[in-house]
Amino acid sequence: MNYSFRKTTKDDWNQIKSIYKAGIATGNATFESQAPPSYEKWLSKAHLECTLVLHEGNTILGWCKLSPVSDRTVYVGVGEVSIYVHPNSKGKGIGNLLLQLLIKASEEHGFWTLQASIFPENIASIHLHQKNGFREVGIRERIGKIDGVWRDNVFLERRSVLVGMN
Repeated sequence: MNYSFRKTTKDDWNQIKSIYKAGIATGNATFESQAPPSYEKWLSKAHLECTLVLHEGNTILGWCKLSPVSDRTVYVGVGEVSIYVHPNSKGKGIGNLLLQLLIKASEEHGFWTLQASIFPENIASIHLHQKNGFREVGIRERIGKIDGVWRDNVFLERRSVLVGMN
């Protein structure tokens, strides 16, 4: 397998959107329950240097992005992780590679804390994050609804050992 990664471009949107739609369809990846937003809206709150695709040739196997949690200065180094793998690429280590790339990029751009909110039913994603140094902080009960049904989130975070130590 000859994988490469790079920052996302608008030309990637159709494949990113397709992967995102597959995640939405599972009912356990996101609170989005309809179609993905426009590219501009999807990217509007993302840290551009930490929005990556992993590809093989012209095929995107997965994507990840980091969104700052707040525009307040005190939280400038805290970001929320999103990571999605194409259904045909699951079980091949793509998610692990993407998360490792995102962690590296986040530290290069001054992030000291990464956080993730994951549905408890998404056990593979929880394990992926834990394998990469995230710890469970707690359960956010009834944090949001999908199609009128309350859902919980497992809240995880990872503290950098390189950034924010002093």
